Amino acid sequence: MKAQPASPQDSESVSRPPSPLVLLEGLKNHFLDSQTLLRSGGRINEVTATRYKVRGLSALARMGDIVEHRGRKGVGKGEIVQIGAEEVLVAPIVGQVDAGIGDAVFNLGQHLIHPDPSWRGRAIDALARPIDGRGPLMEGAAGPPSAAPSALSRKRVGTPFMTGVRVIDIFTPICFGQRMGIFAGSGVGKSTLLAMLANAAAFDTVVVGLVGERGREVREFLEDTIGKESLAKTVAVVATSDESAMMRRRAPDTAMRVAEHFCAAGQNVLLVLDSITRFAHALREVATSTGEPPVARGYPASVFTDLPKLLERAGPGVEGAGSITAIISVLVDGDDHNDPVADSVRGILDGHIVLDRGIAEQGRFPAVNPLSSISRLATKAWSDDQRALVATLRGMISRFEDTRDIRLLGAYQGGADPELDNAVQQVPLIYEALLQSPRDRASREPFADLARHLKAKEAGRVAKA
Repeated sequence: MKAQPASPQDSESVSRPPSPLVLLEGLKNHFLDSQTLLRSGGRINEVTATRYKVRGLSALARMGDIVEHRGRKGVGKGEIVQIGAEEVLVAPIVGQVDAGIGDAVFNLGQHLIHPDPSWRGRAIDALARPIDGRGPLMEGAAGPPSAAPSALSRKRVGTPFMTGVRVIDIFTPICFGQRMGIFAGSGVGKSTLLAMLANAAAFDTVVVGLVGERGREVREFLEDTIGKESLAKTVAVVATSDESAMMRRRAPDTAMRVAEHFCAAGQNVLLVLDSITRFAHALREVATSTGEPPVARGYPASVFTDLPKLLERAGPGVEGAGSITAIISVLVDGDDHNDPVADSVRGILDGHIVLDRGIAEQGRFPAVNPLSSISRLATKAWSDDQRALVATLRGMISRFEDTRDIRLLGAYQGGADPELDNAVQQVPLIYEALLQSPRDRASREPFADLARHLKAKEAGRVAKA
């Protein structure tokens, strides 16, 4: 049976163009698609030296969204830091404000990064862009949003590791997943000690965040102080002191996101952040530019809210994940250890290592003060004998330091106090045994190294006698 030819009416129905309503609905769905090239935008209506205001973005803007500004000198980026009913406040991310009244601004949404294992051995900026001249970065799969695990879902901390730095492994031992602060003024050897800790062989991946660092020292720190062997497993996130406050503010978050990626993959990650104080300075600069009033030595209240939000993301992961061991440097302004940032961070972390300027002036490096330093998880690392020995060492050092002025005045006479006599004889030898530089071999048995040094000195003293 032959098929019947289509009627004129059927041909007309097939070839008839879509109705205007159908076309409008299709265009509407296309422009509402998140992948479309059409983006929401606005116009600049106010410009200052550190920020600018945009009208027309308030309805769709969210805090932290990245915007793209198109001005006379090209395209720039900024971050939304305040949202009003009619306008939003934007702080530039790269460089200074290059904006004029009426310039177009487009909302790009949240800035997301997708770390990949190939990032090890690379250096990136706060926006996860490569700065080492070795080509573009591969992007990994999108992971879960970055946030601190719930308190009861985390694994317990209890496995110690050797840093290779004798004074730390003896007096303030560190466990996987611990958050330890290094408190020091400028020029006391803080960066050198951080580099020595970054060389610890116990970790699968090391993430180094350099916030507000001097640009001249970045390459030296990575290539010379850390070394090529450790650099191969290191991801460096760099925001130098001449970069904008937004870049310095974003760098620690980027470093933490990279560390969280490797932690989720089951790795033990070491996060070295230098320094949290410069991060707080960037937070202060951004907060005061939005009109937030200062509450403590110039720091607005939001600074002390953002600090724990960042630091609590480090620590032991959930079951099946790895851990993030954080070594956080705190630049103590004016050597005042009661500075608001230092005081706040000390309460968040799981211990603090204090570098003393007086010790550094004596030429003893690392300039760690064992009497002022403490690790809240030290009891999980020491054996019973080691705990008793450290208590004895601390007592001897305390007696030695407390009587320093008396001995300098010549009022000390040997034989009157056997404990003091022992301290005067042993403590200088202990200080000598704790001396260590980045060029020295990492100590694998710190207590045994200390015992061998004291024994050798005692044998030499007996031989001379």
